[in-house]
Amino acid sequence: MKKLLKHLANFFFSLKTTLWLLGFMLVLMLAGAFIMPAQQEFETIHSIPMFEWLKIQPITITWWLWGLIGILTFLTVNTLFCSVESIIKKRKVTQWLLLISPQIIHIGFLFMLLAHLMSAVGSYQQFAVALEGNMFRISDNAVLKIKDINIQSDYNGYITDWKVGVEYLKEGKMFQTDTIVPNSPSVRMGFNINVKNLQEYPYKAILLQISREPGAVWALAGSILFMVGIITLIALKINMER
Repeated sequence: MKKLLKHLANFFFSLKTTLWLLGFMLVLMLAGAFIMPAQQEFETIHSIPMFEWLKIQPITITWWLWGLIGILTFLTVNTLFCSVESIIKKRKVTQWLLLISPQIIHIGFLFMLLAHLMSAVGSYQQFAVALEGNMFRISDNAVLKIKDINIQSDYNGYITDWKVGVEYLKEGKMFQTDTIVPNSPSVRMGFNINVKNLQEYPYKAILLQISREPGAVWALAGSILFMVGIITLIALKINMER
């Protein structure tokens, strides 16, 4: 048992493990680049959460995705172990920023992995044609109502501007209002309400996109930390070489 634990520790603490895992990831992604265009099933991969989509697809076309998930799991553990080991070995380093910068990069990377995991489990997307007064249930206790659709057109009939007023209701009572305009969706309760297309004649109608990405905030935080860590590390290295 001790030998097994020792081998596992050596495996997860090794930088070689990281390189091998990244190599396997490249191989699997290369395989996916050939499989995805040839299989019609992948056209619906973004319509439902990824894990729900994976459950209903044959393993013969999704094996590389399951492989990537497994490798990312090992890579997460490997990153945590290597970060802890690095801090322990270099705890006496006088330049604290030089010690912590790589760990900030690692934390940013882990946050981005967490973001993708959350979205793969709980993301949501729906398209619907909506008229003024239409209502859509977006959660167990909330309803979205299209209050009004305002479209402005020029002399030739081309749309020059538009805005869509929406209301959020609970138990039949309005508790929030918002306005959707170009490049500015309505973001409430974790949902992103966007207008993808609209028409003025013969009647006002919009193509509505209702989506939810629970990992969006974590992805943003991870990307910021990742960039801060890289910039800080590069700046310190440049300063040391002068």
